[in-house]
Amino acid sequence: MATRTIKRPSSTPLSERLRPPQTPRLAKKFVALSLFWRTFFLLALLLASGVFAWVQTFRALEFEPRAVQAAQQIASLVNIARAALLGTDGINRIAIIKSVSTLDSVKLTPREPTDKWEPYEPDRFQRVIERELRDQLGPDTIVASSMNGTPGLWVGFSIARDSFWLKVDPTRVGPMSTSTIILWVSIALLATVLGSAGIARLINRPLKDLSFAASRIREGEYDSRLDETTMTSEIRQVNMGFNRMARELAKVEQDRAVMLAGISHDLRTPLSRLRLEAEMSVQDEEAKSNMAMDIDQLDAIIDKFMDYARPGEVKLVSVDVATVVAREAAAFRDTSQIRIQSKVAPDTRVLADDVELGRVLQNLFENARRYGRSTETGIARVVVSFARTGPWVIITVRDHGQGVDPKKIDQLTTPFFRGDAARTAATGAGLGLAIVEKALQRMGGAFELANATEGGLLAHIRLKRA
Repeated sequence: MATRTIKRPSSTPLSERLRPPQTPRLAKKFVALSLFWRTFFLLALLLASGVFAWVQTFRALEFEPRAVQAAQQIASLVNIARAALLGTDGINRIAIIKSVSTLDSVKLTPREPTDKWEPYEPDRFQRVIERELRDQLGPDTIVASSMNGTPGLWVGFSIARDSFWLKVDPTRVGPMSTSTIILWVSIALLATVLGSAGIARLINRPLKDLSFAASRIREGEYDSRLDETTMTSEIRQVNMGFNRMARELAKVEQDRAVMLAGISHDLRTPLSRLRLEAEMSVQDEEAKSNMAMDIDQLDAIIDKFMDYARPGEVKLVSVDVATVVAREAAAFRDTSQIRIQSKVAPDTRVLADDVELGRVLQNLFENARRYGRSTETGIARVVVSFARTGPWVIITVRDHGQGVDPKKIDQLTTPFFRGDAARTAATGAGLGLAIVEKALQRMGGAFELANATEGGLLAHIRLKRA
């Protein structure tokens, strides 16, 4: 018998046990990171590190020249003021001082012995400016950050016996502002993110195409083809190899279908002749009946092989479960061997293929007829019930036989395996439950086998609600 991987009886609720395996959320994130996002984050980290390194290098390289340039500008203003004051008398000097003081960014005032000033050395940039000003204007030059409580960049210089203060707006000689740096870095980081996303997408596009094509191959669509003209030689070789593999698989699948069809035809022809010869030549009715039963069994085994090898394409539509159960149960008319009771509500509908779902139920009923008979009555009593759990419908087919050895229940879905030791005589090919499992896989469902607490075997079918 056969099916998907079967689980052992558990105290976990049925709806939880029948739920398809879920990849942990963290694992899903890791899978995503291993492809597009991992490439994106690595590129973004690399480029962002380059941006910050560039900013630090730029600041270090422009620091000294900017301070020297600021000091030269201030020294030029001082020299201009000194030249203007040097060539005039006392009265004209007062007029010049007043006219200069009307400017917004520059102020000129006499320096008194009682003036109180604070040194202009709060940071490295301003210490460089002060050093350059002393080098250009003389060692007796005073550079202050405030004078008599008035903040600003004050430069004290002397002309003969007279001393003066020249005030300069300090904002014009400062280093590059933080807001400007932040703006540059923000633009660079935005370009980094966009560039990383574009590069990561280009890098991972061949992998995405390969993954999509592989998924189609897995679903039995062998016509997937990858681009063999891409400019990247490694990817081109991979694509060419994949296309060759797809063509070989398609050829193998075609040969398999032809072989199975030929085997079916070639075997059924001599079986038909054997049936005819038995009817005409064998006089013993019991022997004739036994031969007919053997021929029917061989014919049924061929059908099982053909069902198991059936292609995987199905069309999912809304199917009335109760109707399909009633239709398939009607085929088992011999009440001396099996009796089927349906408890499925008439409005129960699932997304499935009508023929495939009928084949699933037919195999489960046949499995119950062969192996699920009661030891007391010799009749297989089968009950079909259902349950709705969220977006799923769980159809349960239960017999009231002896059940299955728990050690072997996981193997019942393996093709050609029979649990002979636990059940009655086995005459099938060992493909019934394998066909059930494969059919449910094609319809996006799930299958589970378990021993019932009161005895017998439980077969749970899970399909999407329509």
